[in-house]
Amino acid sequence: MIFPFAVIAQSESHPRIYTAEQSGTQFLKNIADVEWKKSLIDKKIENLEKYLNYCKEDPTWMVSRLQMNWKTKHTKVFLKGGEFSHSSGEAPLPTVRFSGTRDWATDYKKPKLEDVTPYFDDERGFYLEPKKSGEKEWVHPSKIGHTIEGINTEIMGLVEDAAFLYWITGEKKYAEFAAPIYLKYIDGMFYRDAPIDLLNSNQAGISGLATFEVIHEKVLLNLLTTYDFLYNYFESKNVNLDNSIAVFQKWGDQIIQKGIPDNNWNLFQARFLTYVALTLDSNANYANAKGREYFLEYTFNTSTERQLSIKESLLVYDYETGMWPECASYSVHVITTLLDIFTLLDNATNNNELSNFPIIEKAALASFQYLFPSGYTVGFGDSNHNPLPPENFELLIANYSKYNNDEKEAIISGLLQQMIDKGEYKRKVENLFQLFFYVDKLKPTEKNPNALKELTSPTFYASNVSMFNQRLGEGDDAMMVSTTGSFGNHAHANGVSIELFANKYVLGPDMGKGSSYWHENHNEYYSKLPAHNTVIVDGKSDYEAMRSYHPFKLENNFPAVSTTPNFDKLTFSNVSFFEPKTKADQQRFTALIKSNTSKGYIIDVFRSKKQESGAQRHDYFYHNLGQSLQILDSNSKEIYLKETTDFGSEYGDIKGYDYLKNKKKIVTDKDIQALFTLKSEGVSDNLMKLWIKGSKNQSIYTALAPKANLLKKGSGTAPKNVIGNPMQTLVIKRESAAWDNPFAIVFNPYIKGEENPILDVEYSTIKENPSTQVIDVLLSDKKTTDKIILNTSEEDIVEQNRFYQKGLLSVTRKVENSESLSYLFLSGMYNYKKNGWGVIASGMPVTISIERSGDTFVIENNAPVLIKVPFLNGKKSAELRVYENGKLIATRQGQINRSNPEQLEFRLSKAYDKAVIVY
Repeated sequence: MIFPFAVIAQSESHPRIYTAEQSGTQFLKNIADVEWKKSLIDKKIENLEKYLNYCKEDPTWMVSRLQMNWKTKHTKVFLKGGEFSHSSGEAPLPTVRFSGTRDWATDYKKPKLEDVTPYFDDERGFYLEPKKSGEKEWVHPSKIGHTIEGINTEIMGLVEDAAFLYWITGEKKYAEFAAPIYLKYIDGMFYRDAPIDLLNSNQAGISGLATFEVIHEKVLLNLLTTYDFLYNYFESKNVNLDNSIAVFQKWGDQIIQKGIPDNNWNLFQARFLTYVALTLDSNANYANAKGREYFLEYTFNTSTERQLSIKESLLVYDYETGMWPECASYSVHVITTLLDIFTLLDNATNNNELSNFPIIEKAALASFQYLFPSGYTVGFGDSNHNPLPPENFELLIANYSKYNNDEKEAIISGLLQQMIDKGEYKRKVENLFQLFFYVDKLKPTEKNPNALKELTSPTFYASNVSMFNQRLGEGDDAMMVSTTGSFGNHAHANGVSIELFANKYVLGPDMGKGSSYWHENHNEYYSKLPAHNTVIVDGKSDYEAMRSYHPFKLENNFPAVSTTPNFDKLTFSNVSFFEPKTKADQQRFTALIKSNTSKGYIIDVFRSKKQESGAQRHDYFYHNLGQSLQILDSNSKEIYLKETTDFGSEYGDIKGYDYLKNKKKIVTDKDIQALFTLKSEGVSDNLMKLWIKGSKNQSIYTALAPKANLLKKGSGTAPKNVIGNPMQTLVIKRESAAWDNPFAIVFNPYIKGEENPILDVEYSTIKENPSTQVIDVLLSDKKTTDKIILNTSEEDIVEQNRFYQKGLLSVTRKVENSESLSYLFLSGMYNYKKNGWGVIASGMPVTISIERSGDTFVIENNAPVLIKVPFLNGKKSAELRVYENGKLIATRQGQINRSNPEQLEFRLSKAYDKAVIVY
């Protein structure tokens, strides 16, 4: 697509990045009654006042605190990979210092501006205060994280504010403060070369002019907007702006030539290039022809080796699901970045640019599928538990409002209002971009308490990040499990991992990322399997994190992805995975099942075996919020474990095991329970009980793992009192294969003193079919039992007495002393016989639910099927009623089964969302 550069070129006046065709005084007048916007301006005025006073007494006060090569005036910068090495050369004036290291984690404090030494430039390095000892010491720049760029960005942020305040007030004090600092930095960057990596490592392809990554050049935006707002002031003072133009062109070219071409970097880079383009005049104004059209072309249309155009980058999306192939936190901010870019462009063209790329709007709405019932995103990979960025919806609203798309504006305004009503968001602006583009008032809409539900589905699968989410229940009874493999960017080595939501919290969370991507705690623990709810083989399961290509295969699930069936008693997923390090096959079946009340429970069956024969070990890891973890026997009496030094790199395990502390152990082959207790002041204890199947060669461990870094203050997925605490961790160690005899767990969340949906759980096996898992769950009424019979695959057969199952899963709910079932659910089923019922698929395996309602049975099926039903209360006839789209389309009488005169037969020739057998 060719963008209308000529239309943009018609506006050559400044400022033009955020606004056009209005004066600063008019802008201020327009928002005078919008308190939540005006408050940002008031804060900027107040914050700048002390620095204006400092500079009134000493005009060099702020300039001298820029991080520059004041004495050396070095022009060349040399790196050793991700660390600053040294600089050399000499310019006619001081040059801008390059950052210290790519790694933001540092042991040293960044000084306040008041504590920065003026004109600091010392061959000994930097004299900083350690975070722990408190006594200053000399340290090389490579050890101080982002301190250098942080100080310069902080200063230039103040300069940007002053330039903006000059525009809206006309007061020269602001321009007189900003101009000398801006020009000093620009001149210093004009004489500074791009860095050279002495190791010629990957770093050589991603460095910016000021920082180690072209996507972190925040100071560039400060410079561009300062130039835009101060342009008329510079003109009035006859300031030569050639160096500014040259620096912006040089910076833009660095961004085009460097970076990573196939993930979020493209779009973060494109955002910078959009600002550069909109700041510059048209190509014809410059001898090198590198003006507005030049940079817009590379932003939107033309790809380079390290910078894909937006047009090409958008093809990375899954156009069916709207998912971006990175972890949730990065994915939702890619949406923000795209909306930023198109908002800026549209401000220049007034051509509804967003309408040309519907995938952006689709992605924004699809991002609701990341959410737990509490409204916070899932935490796989390098994610945090956060609300969706309100900016995404603010900018959609801005577009709809500008182009009078009233219906869509009302829908998104309603969603944003819901976030406001829940206390997750308070309308505010945190920067100039938001100040100019957020609408002043949201369109009034009717409250829709089901808005989130309407934008999510009981199951959702994003293959390009290997994520399957399943949800069940509503309100305080809502449950969710997010199952993830390792696929896409910012992924972790987590095998097949789950996050588990119940009792209003993510009780079983991922751990998030480490202190930084280069810190040992990230590379040894947080991005590795021991930090996840998964199974580790031989203590060695491992593979690359970050860019990982180890997805699971979705074998079976219910309901069908992105559909909402009438049968709402359960959801499940069944996924398979090959663990490459140990060459092990794994399979994880996870189901959410509603009890006979609104409460529910979760079943997790994890199979794991090495492909080669011989000794093997499989460790089931589960982390849960709480202050305590108790191990109980089958009578719910506490079992006391003994301290142990098992596990760790000294035994050949991966380093992640070393992060487990306070390890305790018991060896037992009996069924046991694990009880996690989460206490919070003023509320009843939040409990998670695990009913664990016993096995030979099995040991149970409790331990404390490092804190979950994805739980932040105000995250909403955990109580405040446990954020930052060590994680209570359960490890089940099996000194044998766990395939025919898998790990089997029933997760039983409940609140102390309130209804516990489960009274008891029994595990059993069938001698002739040892891989078949039989789980009987006795519900709290003491008379209703759910029987779950799970095979390894759809092809497996299990037969015993009068029971036959060729297929994956059957769930039967029966009430004690009742011959008739409450419901029967089958999935991946070819042939099923039990309790007088029979189901035979026609070719392909079927998923079918049969639910009793009085003297009728309501049926939902996904494929052709023959159903054999027993007589009900001696009645030898019944009628089948078939519905489509809620309308009755056919009726027919059941036929007596010639092989079993005690049964009626009914045929369904295709999938129906509703059929009813009426006696």
